Amino acid sequence: MMERVSNKWMATVASMWIQCSSGVYTFSVYSSVLKSSQGYDQSTLETTAVFRDIGSIGGVLAGLLYSAVTNGSNHSGFGGPWVVLLAGATQSFLGYFLTWASVVGLIKRPPVPLMCLFMYLSSQSMPFFNTANTVSGVQNFPDYSGTIVGIMKGFSGISGAILIRAYNTFYEDEPSKFLLMLALLPTLISLVLMLLVKIYKTNTGDDKTHLNGFFAVALIIAGYLMIIIILENIFSLPLWAHRVTFILLLLLLASPLGIAIKAQNEDSKRVLETLSFDSNPLRGHPELLRSSSDSSVPEDMAYHELPSGALDDKVLFDEEGMNLLQAMCTVNFWLLFTAMICGMGSTQAVINNLSQMGQSLNYTSVEVNSLVSLWSIWDCLGRVGAGYLSDYLLHTRGWARPLLMASTLATMIIGLIVIASGFPRILYVGSILIGICDGSLWSLIPTITSDIFGVRHMGTIYSAITLASPVGSYIFSVKFMGYIYDKEADGDDHSCFGTRCFMLSFLIMASLALLGFLLAIALFIRTKRFYSLRRLKDSVK
Repeated sequence: MMERVSNKWMATVASMWIQCSSGVYTFSVYSSVLKSSQGYDQSTLETTAVFRDIGSIGGVLAGLLYSAVTNGSNHSGFGGPWVVLLAGATQSFLGYFLTWASVVGLIKRPPVPLMCLFMYLSSQSMPFFNTANTVSGVQNFPDYSGTIVGIMKGFSGISGAILIRAYNTFYEDEPSKFLLMLALLPTLISLVLMLLVKIYKTNTGDDKTHLNGFFAVALIIAGYLMIIIILENIFSLPLWAHRVTFILLLLLLASPLGIAIKAQNEDSKRVLETLSFDSNPLRGHPELLRSSSDSSVPEDMAYHELPSGALDDKVLFDEEGMNLLQAMCTVNFWLLFTAMICGMGSTQAVINNLSQMGQSLNYTSVEVNSLVSLWSIWDCLGRVGAGYLSDYLLHTRGWARPLLMASTLATMIIGLIVIASGFPRILYVGSILIGICDGSLWSLIPTITSDIFGVRHMGTIYSAITLASPVGSYIFSVKFMGYIYDKEADGDDHSCFGTRCFMLSFLIMASLALLGFLLAIALFIRTKRFYSLRRLKDSVK
């Protein structure tokens, strides 16, 4: 029992380290060398970028695999989240290594469909990492699902800034080597740590305190990276300074291990005390337990006796949860999916085009890399912040999570309009707003999914909903941004300069974000009674 209690903290740390090595949102760092080495125009580059986003379809496969290999009680032997992590590491290596080999000429220039396959493989690894780490985290900390999802998603979001920091320290202005680093580093870290990621369905002491410690570490790392980026844009730092700052970053990344050890010791001590002394004087007297709670609210009311009209008639809200087909038969699934097309599609289009947007406004390569790093940092803050805030507002105010999703989409509208305005250096402001919104959405969707459809098939249903990201990315990136950019471009190098390159695209996306906001409000109205009843149930536990 003590081993199972203590090890869930080590599993959490291992998941955090795998997440922060995944390299999310780094396409803009190597997109220019990919475009030049392969002779692509902007629309073709956008198509390869979309296949990176389509890689999230692998999340459905990851969810199905996760459900299959964690269907036992002990998750020993062949089963367990490590199988999903191994599949992700394999795809990550193949995708990035083959892309690197194409860029440096190690293999013959591949046709566009084959390059799209490389992009697909490299990005399909991320849903496998996310599914294994996030869903196991939710199962280890079911009472704080928003917080643990925010932490996992936050470390994933900041991974781009961390890897760019390593790149700037060792291989600055050599984007082909950055591709090789993406092929090797996440793969090696996942292989080393994957066996530590397991499911321990135990309720220990004050989990929230230690989870808040992980939350604080994520914020400190984000703040530290922000300071380094600002200093680099003001001063020309020598090589030794880059190396010192990178060593300090590694120490910060190692700090969650101390929190895990402390939590492990406290939990082990608490288990020993529980075994030697029964602290519950009502144990063995169920009639007293029943009288001490509010008998007007049945214990399982929120799951089995929802009033008619609270949610879709087909939503069961039992402990087992719904499967994917059952979820897809509900209105709530399609409200969530369509709202995410409008939201995630816009954010993916922005991050995929940060490099080209910077070039059109005469940003240097250093400034473009800073933009990508800043995006990762603010995306991380959005992820951990939204996860923490959604738990806090739900438990203290009873606010349904879809309301926070609607607020995020409203903020996104402002960010898109800000970028469309074309003021000098406006990309820095706009990328902050859109980065926070992107992180917030990626943090809220898993928890909203588990709230509405249950935990058992959460990985599969969540992955199906995230298909909205590549669908929206294709519409916004290829049909809007790529088409308009190429139409405005001059010369043989397919380059465009000035605000005219992207302004219309951002105004269109702002209009569609407004549609997403309205759909999120509709989902909030439909689920408000369920969240209220859930709060009542929590209050009588």
